[in-house]
Amino acid sequence: MEVRIRRVTLRLRTVFESSHLAYDSTDTCVATVTHHGVTGRGEGTPAWAHGETLDEVVAAVEAYGARILGPDLSDPDAVLDRIADWDAPVGARMALDGAVHDWLGRSAGVPTWRLLGLPRTLTEPTGYTIGIGSTAETLALLTDAPDVAAFKLKVRGVEDLDRLAAVRAATDRAIRIDANEAWDLATARDLTPALRNLDIQLVEQPFPTGAVDAYRRYRELPGRLPVFLDEGCTDVASVHAAADLADGVVVKLAKSGGVRATRRVMETARRLGLSVMLSCNCESELALSQAALLAPLADRVDLDSQFLLRDPPFRGLGLDRGHIVLGDAPGLGVTDTADDPPTAAAPARSDASS
Repeated sequence: MEVRIRRVTLRLRTVFESSHLAYDSTDTCVATVTHHGVTGRGEGTPAWAHGETLDEVVAAVEAYGARILGPDLSDPDAVLDRIADWDAPVGARMALDGAVHDWLGRSAGVPTWRLLGLPRTLTEPTGYTIGIGSTAETLALLTDAPDVAAFKLKVRGVEDLDRLAAVRAATDRAIRIDANEAWDLATARDLTPALRNLDIQLVEQPFPTGAVDAYRRYRELPGRLPVFLDEGCTDVASVHAAADLADGVVVKLAKSGGVRATRRVMETARRLGLSVMLSCNCESELALSQAALLAPLADRVDLDSQFLLRDPPFRGLGLDRGHIVLGDAPGLGVTDTADDPPTAAAPARSDASS
């Protein structure tokens, strides 16, 4: 058993801004697991919102990854359970979990989704996220957006109403908003009637995670928007707390630690009657193909970061009328762009040409 990990920088097409931060690149890592001559790869995104660093993720995989996997992968369920229960950074668990799922498909010579009996085309269509910007910038991004079923706009507060109204005038598709903890209860009360008039579908994480009273009081507001918790929901325990505060939860591998751990969160949410949105951070198609294995458990899908990347390190996912189509390569279905055949250089232009 050989375990390796490397750092990867993902560069975005434009600066992406939320109420918390703005960035044009992000760092992640890819773990490789080689066993019986077959190599699987998995992406691990640090849980930045919870203070996790890439150095911690890399150090954990280097120090303990081989020990957690064990001598072989003959009992993959036991291996995946050990990874999910490992007291390690979320990104480390996500990377190893993904590498094992990739290895399983590659060792069988088929896409992992087929090995698990999943459909190649996700049943639920995906949304597409647009960061905070001017109305003109937002409309330009809307025009260039892929063919998706819904748009999610990052927002701050009342200053975003004109921008949202312009988007609503430009599209009849579903619009969701994500405040990333930027509101207080007074802001929510003031904005809700206007947001209802714009037919906003739902709001993600309107209040800070600890503002329990605000969530409870907003639930009593007539005509309120459905609320989904993102930063406020990371594991099974927090799902139980969410049942009294929200209508749904946003799940991500980069919060829960891989496919196996995130499945536990999703199954708990469904038992509690919460709606489930399967989402992502800024990640490559490798991580998105890991998350897509959980799509049958999701009511909504928000796997869109592949559209934001300038030089994607992996490729293989497709889009068919808003639905993500999984790759057909063995394993997680994506290939490393470094292995792409070189593109022929354009012929030199002669100085004498007209």
